[in-house]
Amino acid sequence: MNTYDFVVIGSGPAGRRAAIQAAKLDKKVLVIEKGSRVGGVSVHTGTIPSKTLRETALNLTGWRERGFYGRSYRVKQEINADDLRRRLLITLDHEVEVLEHQFSRNRVHHLRGKASFIDAHTLEVVKEDGEVLHVGATSVLLAVGTRPFRPTHIPFDGTSIIDSDEILDIKQLPRSMVVIGAGVIGIEYATIFSALDTAVTVVEPRDTMLDFIDKEIVEDFTYQLRDRNMKLVFGQTVEGVEKVDGKCRVTLKNGRILTSEMVLFAAGRVGALDSLNLGAIGLEGDNRGRLKVNPETFQTAIPHIYAAGDVVGFPSLASTSMEQGRIAARHAVGAPAQEPPQYFPYGIYAVPEISTCGLTEEEVIQRGIPYEAGIAHFRETSRGHIMGLDSGMLKMIFSLKTRRLLGVHIVGEGATELVHIGQAVLNLKGTVEYFVENTFNYPTLAEAYKIAGLDAWNRMGELKVEKVERKAAE
Repeated sequence: MNTYDFVVIGSGPAGRRAAIQAAKLDKKVLVIEKGSRVGGVSVHTGTIPSKTLRETALNLTGWRERGFYGRSYRVKQEINADDLRRRLLITLDHEVEVLEHQFSRNRVHHLRGKASFIDAHTLEVVKEDGEVLHVGATSVLLAVGTRPFRPTHIPFDGTSIIDSDEILDIKQLPRSMVVIGAGVIGIEYATIFSALDTAVTVVEPRDTMLDFIDKEIVEDFTYQLRDRNMKLVFGQTVEGVEKVDGKCRVTLKNGRILTSEMVLFAAGRVGALDSLNLGAIGLEGDNRGRLKVNPETFQTAIPHIYAAGDVVGFPSLASTSMEQGRIAARHAVGAPAQEPPQYFPYGIYAVPEISTCGLTEEEVIQRGIPYEAGIAHFRETSRGHIMGLDSGMLKMIFSLKTRRLLGVHIVGEGATELVHIGQAVLNLKGTVEYFVENTFNYPTLAEAYKIAGLDAWNRMGELKVEKVERKAAE
């Protein structure tokens, strides 16, 4: 039996970053992946495929040019599923190739098979050909990710009633679609297919969506979706889904019936824990298959067994999963590890994008912090006008007492790139003066930071110099 310092189950963002980090610290590392290729959900059914699909849709439809040429403008008149899949396969092959090279370069051992616990330090791995191996581990990281939640009352058929993994394999683009679930995944796919001119209806049992995002940003986002004729049905649960005369029929609790060519069920995901035999070591997930961990070290109830990534729950981002895996690996092999950053950017790759970092206005109010907010609309910037943008906004929240930036929230083109400016200022404890006094490239969308900063500064008033000098003297 081979024994390793660190065994990682799963090769998604958390698993691969953890494995490479431990290997760089001269530890003997093994990654066990049950999929046919390394990369996990992120590479094969989640982050990379959905973002590639989004970019392909925006390019082929000419979405970004419609501000100039009208809503009927298209780069390619007839877009089919093969057009989307072609670019997807190229991207996935590249991602897998890069990851395999990283493993090879860092001398990370890789084993394909299904892993399960025999005891707390021993794993059984069943390879595809049936061969059974036993592996010893000083420490273990569970980075198995999640799979779509598939309730029994939804008659999934893999073609017209599908989950968020199956949507990547559709044979033709639907003319109409009902998306059940207005979470991040549901909204991303709903807006992508809307950009492809599919008639989309979103059904959400809650009265709101994306509650962790600043309410003003969600309101602007919602307006943009409805403005392009997307239907948003809130406060209604789905009573049943059925196929009738080749069409999908969705019955809501209030009796309303929605008819479409395709139904996408995207109401949650569950941790992929069922094959690990966690009972053998006394671990158990919650009702959604998530593991409870120490938020600073990512240790489970068993100190040498760690968990990171989507399997530990919110925020379930590739970016945060990577950092969780890296911190867990360092702790597992006895290397110093810092706490996870307090403020990290959250990106929603819908059409339009949303990105946020720090406190929302609702959280600032809840904490009783006196504040001021500044807003800039992308159409106010010269670059926005050049790009033909008639929507998009950037919002910043500042403390009136310290003048420090508390949160930055963006909806619109390039939001997930722009947010990092605000993230840096936030984590470095910068104030409104940074945005007012610094020069931004012109013309850029980043200039919206200066506009929003000035918007807040105009109401906050100028910083009293004598107070600053007295404080410095003290």
